[in-house]
Amino acid sequence: MNSLFDRFHVVGHFILLYALGAFFIFSGALKFTAHEAEGIRPLVESSPFLFWLYIPFSVQAASNLIGVIEITIGALLLARRFAPVLAAYAGLAAVGSLVVTISFLFTTPGLPEDAQGFLLKDVFLLGIALWSAADAWRASRT
Repeated sequence: MNSLFDRFHVVGHFILLYALGAFFIFSGALKFTAHEAEGIRPLVESSPFLFWLYIPFSVQAASNLIGVIEITIGALLLARRFAPVLAAYAGLAAVGSLVVTISFLFTTPGLPEDAQGFLLKDVFLLGIALWSAADAWRASRT
């Protein structure tokens, strides 16, 4: 590392990658609580991508399934150093997950303003997920 900016790059890379993985794990773990399962219910019910989850599953079981998926994505993102190909696929899965959550802005009727702001952060996370997938794929090729 020759300069302060090289160090910034390394630290920024570390923060982006591990924060995204931690975000998915933490968010996924919350899905196992009754409060979160009910909290996401209006979003899931009105989603053209997820509404069907409540046909075979209860509200809590559907939330648990989403939680398992999110925790898996997060864990695979964090495994980048040891399994970059899996981390690349996890990055793509994160992109898909975030596209679905961003769609809630347009598919959930009567979405409160605080929820709109909360969902808008997913636009930034989408950019990080795209970067993460490409970075992990590049690492798997070297």
